[in-house]
Amino acid sequence: MTDRSAPAVPSEDGEAAPKGSARPGEAFTARQTQQDTHEQQDTHEQSETPAERVNRRWNELLQETRVAQTGVQILFGFLLSVAFTPGFQDLGTIDRTIYVVTVVLGAAATGSLIAPVSIHRFLSGQRMKEELVETAHRLMMFGMVLLALTIGSTLLLILRVVLPGILAEILVAGVMLYFGVCWYALPLWLRQRSSRRGTAA
Repeated sequence: MTDRSAPAVPSEDGEAAPKGSARPGEAFTARQTQQDTHEQQDTHEQSETPAERVNRRWNELLQETRVAQTGVQILFGFLLSVAFTPGFQDLGTIDRTIYVVTVVLGAAATGSLIAPVSIHRFLSGQRMKEELVETAHRLMMFGMVLLALTIGSTLLLILRVVLPGILAEILVAGVMLYFGVCWYALPLWLRQRSSRRGTAA
């Protein structure tokens, strides 16, 4: 409902418009500002030297790795503590196998996500930053796959204890599908859409 007490604001064509109403010119200005910002970012990235680009990618990679490392370390610590709980002795053979696989996946994910730090220490000062960034990128992508599998296995282990029948497997499959969409399908779709826009421009 329009506030009749709001003062009228003259529009570009001289007619009064209610205060707070959106005008076409304002929407166009917002879109133009956003487009200019993207163009400035593209121009800045294009004007980067190879050394600046490598340093930027490395800093971005470090920030992303910190987030992933925190998650996998908390999850891995939880998994290690499970074996020392009284209820662990009641697990059947299948559940124990799932637990072992989950712990191994968690350890492998931890190793992949922490590996860039170790590699950086060994290669520091060797003028191999570009090789370091490419290797760390691949390790992190592989570590994210292992992390997703670790989360899925952990969820399966817990839900098999809580839920009867095949319902646990169905829920885990749904969660893993959701991970696949959020972590991989969505970024690939965004990259493809950006490529189409660049080709059309």
